[in-house]
Amino acid sequence: MSKPVRLAVQDGLITPEVRVLDFGCGHGEDIRQLGEIGVHVEGWDPVHRPHGQRTPSHVVNLGYVLNVIESPEERADVIRECWQLTERVLIVSARCTLEDGPEEGAGTFGDGYVTRLGSFQKFYEQSELRQWIQEVLGQDPLPMAPGIFLVFRDESVRETWRAQRFRRKLALPRVSTRLRLFQEHKVLLESVMAFFTERGRLPQEDEFPLIDDLRAHFGSFPKAFQVIRSVTGHEPWADIQTDRRLDLLVWLALTRFHMRPQFTTLPIFLQRDIKALFSAYTRACEEADNLLMSIGKIEVREEAISKSPFGKLMPKGLYVHIDHLDELPPVLRLYEGCARAFVGGVSGANLIKFHRDGAQVSYLTYEDFDRNPHPELLDSVVVSLDGRKIRRRNYKDHTNRFILHRKETFIPTSASRWETYHRLTAQEEKWGLYADPSAIGTQAGWQRVLNETGCHLVGHRLVRSTR
Repeated sequence: MSKPVRLAVQDGLITPEVRVLDFGCGHGEDIRQLGEIGVHVEGWDPVHRPHGQRTPSHVVNLGYVLNVIESPEERADVIRECWQLTERVLIVSARCTLEDGPEEGAGTFGDGYVTRLGSFQKFYEQSELRQWIQEVLGQDPLPMAPGIFLVFRDESVRETWRAQRFRRKLALPRVSTRLRLFQEHKVLLESVMAFFTERGRLPQEDEFPLIDDLRAHFGSFPKAFQVIRSVTGHEPWADIQTDRRLDLLVWLALTRFHMRPQFTTLPIFLQRDIKALFSAYTRACEEADNLLMSIGKIEVREEAISKSPFGKLMPKGLYVHIDHLDELPPVLRLYEGCARAFVGGVSGANLIKFHRDGAQVSYLTYEDFDRNPHPELLDSVVVSLDGRKIRRRNYKDHTNRFILHRKETFIPTSASRWETYHRLTAQEEKWGLYADPSAIGTQAGWQRVLNETGCHLVGHRLVRSTR
């Protein structure tokens, strides 16, 4: 699938339950692939599918169409038509300077370029595309990735999508003893546990399909929860409430970037979460704003960076693996969230650098991080927290790329792969391969040290080379 459609499927915006219109579908590859996963999709294209239906749909995809339209007025007409056809969310994507750029020798034409094939291309800055969508549609678009924005019809749907991006996956507390009552009603009580783990609160009756059974056996949710806590203890549930409270604070803090919603426009489950965990929306917003303002202070960022439970701490920044971002303290999650509010996300990035010498976040892409014991740097995107500057540097064509060592430092010790990475580092240290750190930062320098030491790597294992 194209990148915008693939991301929409991954985020649950496109499912078999929704109708999709691919406006400017080209040869229809997205239509074919969406159809294979059971999505009802239609497509229209002025060249390849001129007789396709342009009917109102839950999701409308305007994928990389705007950048090939020469006339600014026609571009505006196209996005307005797509917005009129949109019932839930409009996906707008265009080629941007962050990921692409005019080819060498391209001639200027209007506000774009003419390629060597004679076609027109308009390249957007990330902030330029967002501002243009905002001005033409009068709506506040949310960035999904560089050059990809979402425009929602329903504010509650928009906040549901945005809030879920900052919700961590938490494990159910473990049952340490087996009470007869718990065992007799295990399925029922585990449903209550799952709800509390997901939302940080007990459900209300209309949120719990098994309410009749629960009333019959326990009378109320608090009484059922007493049984649960007698088996698991009180502390895990207090920790879950704290974690969910912090998730909400991170989400609420970041709504300042895209017009904070009114409480009554939020989905009912979010309204209930806020009432249960903060008692009042105004109090939650006040705490969120205080948290957001705090990261503008260098001493707050520095303390969070220096006290991070994991990550490679260097003089200029903290490096962590993106898979474990949600295990960081809320200040760092919010630090990264501010950058994501401008760039949306960087496809393929696997390391994040929190800068210590400025309010910036870098997204780094290393090739085959999991399988390569010393992966090479392919790409870097640096985002300033005020959104005024987004810089990209591509290393794919470099013949001597930077590489990583000590991969276990980027992940928490609880991660399943930590032991594998740590074992290799210990072996490389024992064999003296890190004696001169300045010599091993690039692929060529590292290979030279391996050759001089008479060894090579087999996966994440160091072996002696035979002569």
